[in-house]
Amino acid sequence: MTRPDDPAKSLHPHRDLCERAVDPREAAAGPEAHGLTGRSAARYRHRDVRAPVEELYARMSPRTRGPVAGGPPGPVPGTDARATWTLLALLPGAACLATAGVLRVTEGALGDGTRALVAVVGAVLACLALRACLGRGPLRAPAGGRAGLYSCWLLGYAVYGEELLAQVMTGGPDGPWGGTPAPLLGFAVAVTPAAWCAHLFAVHARRGPADSRAPEESGAGVRPLFLAAVILFLGALLPLLYLAGLGLGGGGVSVAAAALGVLFFVARLLAAHGLPGPGAVALAGACAVEAGAMALVLSARLPGLEPLAQPVDALVSAGGTGAVPALACGGAAVGLLLHAAFALSRAAAPTRT
Repeated sequence: MTRPDDPAKSLHPHRDLCERAVDPREAAAGPEAHGLTGRSAARYRHRDVRAPVEELYARMSPRTRGPVAGGPPGPVPGTDARATWTLLALLPGAACLATAGVLRVTEGALGDGTRALVAVVGAVLACLALRACLGRGPLRAPAGGRAGLYSCWLLGYAVYGEELLAQVMTGGPDGPWGGTPAPLLGFAVAVTPAAWCAHLFAVHARRGPADSRAPEESGAGVRPLFLAAVILFLGALLPLLYLAGLGLGGGGVSVAAAALGVLFFVARLLAAHGLPGPGAVALAGACAVEAGAMALVLSARLPGLEPLAQPVDALVSAGGTGAVPALACGGAAVGLLLHAAFALSRAAAPTRT
């Protein structure tokens, strides 16, 4: 007979994975890949993710639990789930690459209106693919409307913001401005390494609390895993941004684009582990700095308010228009990294019962 708030009920969709597993550690791989976190286990008064899985595993009879010794090997638990979310993670980059390829091949052959339609269709397909990807696997998190709006602003600024700011600072805007879509292409392709970095972090962070003897010990062990995941993702992001810039006629990797990619990754990692608030705050802060810089320049056009533009003028004089998003996204990313290093440690640490 099950007790109220039975944790095994929450694992019912993963029962088949537990049945095929040969031990509790192998059984825990499936629920973790579908978003079961330490906070989920804590709601059922368990110390970590492994505890409710072990309970469900223990309830099963030996006849239904895993292959018998000497029998044919069964499928590896979680393999199908990993293949599914890996395929979904590839779709946003594939949609953007296909769109960029069509636009490059048809350059000069199609009118501006047709090319704009192709770009819009490609953007819609990429957004749908990204939504499907973020609905499953290690990047899965409850939908957050505010974080999505902030992300759209930051992506839009990454494409058009620098040229718009340059025109505003010279008395504009006074006409259409060209965008730099290379960061969008780089971010879309980087969804796949982001998903795998998040998966590796979740798997190894879950093993830490199970092997540790105290919450403090397990929490301290999670921090280097988190930093390793961020460094691994950054190591994949930088060459992707560089290749995207080369393919679309750009040059080099901007600090702003790299900082924005890290900011997106850490915010999503926190949300996937049940902590969406800090990421939304960091994204909002980056948006506020970018919008505030534009507002200060525009406000300085009013009589007597000319000094308002001096901070932006000094920043742009020192590092160009890209210094504004670099400061906004870089500062937000550093602050969120520091917070996440401790917040994820507490989330992964076992709770005392």
